[in-house]
Amino acid sequence: MRGGGMPKGTDPLVRRTASGTAPHGPGAVRGTDPHASGAARGPGSRARRAAGRLRGWGGVAAMAVACGLTASLTLLPLAQDGGAAAGAPRTGGTGVGTGVQVKADTCAHPEASLTPSSADGPSVRAIKERGKLIVGVDQSSYRWGYRNPEKGVLEGFDIDLAKAIAKDLLGDPDAIIFRTIPTNQRIAALDSGKVDLVVRTMTINCKRIEQVAFSTAYFRAGQQVLAPKLDRSITGYDSSLRGKRVCTAEGSTAYDALEEKSFGAVFKDEGDGSKADPDLLTVPNQLDCLARLQMGEVDAVVTDNALAAGQAAQDPAVELKGRPFTEEYYGVAAKLGNDDLVRRVNQVLVGYRQGPWQKAYREWLEKDLPGIPGPPAPLYK
Repeated sequence: MRGGGMPKGTDPLVRRTASGTAPHGPGAVRGTDPHASGAARGPGSRARRAAGRLRGWGGVAAMAVACGLTASLTLLPLAQDGGAAAGAPRTGGTGVGTGVQVKADTCAHPEASLTPSSADGPSVRAIKERGKLIVGVDQSSYRWGYRNPEKGVLEGFDIDLAKAIAKDLLGDPDAIIFRTIPTNQRIAALDSGKVDLVVRTMTINCKRIEQVAFSTAYFRAGQQVLAPKLDRSITGYDSSLRGKRVCTAEGSTAYDALEEKSFGAVFKDEGDGSKADPDLLTVPNQLDCLARLQMGEVDAVVTDNALAAGQAAQDPAVELKGRPFTEEYYGVAAKLGNDDLVRRVNQVLVGYRQGPWQKAYREWLEKDLPGIPGPPAPLYK
């Protein structure tokens, strides 16, 4: 949709997928980038068609909902009231907690962020002058950031948080432009200035805090294995993965985990990162892995359990195997140096933890990811 026909709030800039193609069509909706990326790539039109059916609710998800099917999960959710390391107490429950100061020159707690502030610095002023907050999000992560086909809008836990930030900055939750970006383009989108923030289930870790500036953590998750229910040979992130074809998203912490310890799994494509990359085992978006799994092109998926729970909800034939094997925190990412914007987001999160977080959790996540008492308490440098 172009020119005068472009809906209000859409991004007029042409964006391209990682494959270099620019998707077009009548699917652009209010508040989203009409040239949004996120299409699965890979050999053969069969994979592309299957991945296309999985967008939003997805083909199997729509069928499951229509038939009244629900996923039977073996999910063991991580409690939100404990920190990853000793000596850093965290408050869970209702999300009311005091920030714990940690040394700024250490990476013992990469989720520690700048202290909150409502002051307007250069980054915040630039957003206010523009009148729109530009946020990088996902459009294919069920319950986090996905396109609702019935309403034609982006919805989910991350979308609600992005709107809360826009409301604080600009007084209007709809004063926002969503740009959908692949997993492996989140940091590049910030560096290039295409987005002000990324709110896209982005894990905070020691490597990434050298590349982007994170807010305090707003969710706690862990890596876990997703595989077909009928495949009893895969028991989790262990030696049962030996010789198995495992799919991950490019640039994800799941890929990093497999690089560190693969248990003999096959998880790398020949020509990874080059033009010859077939995007079979390493894909631009984690939902593409579900398409590969359904077509039998891979044996298992490794991803955040929070995302995997949504995938299992989309397809009752798959389930989470074993237990989460990492502890990770999601943060809102900004470009390095935009400290005033990070402090402002942290100020928003102070209030968001006191009620809106719980409301969003009940609406989007509780059914498929039960038992989480509240958000992680903030850590400050």
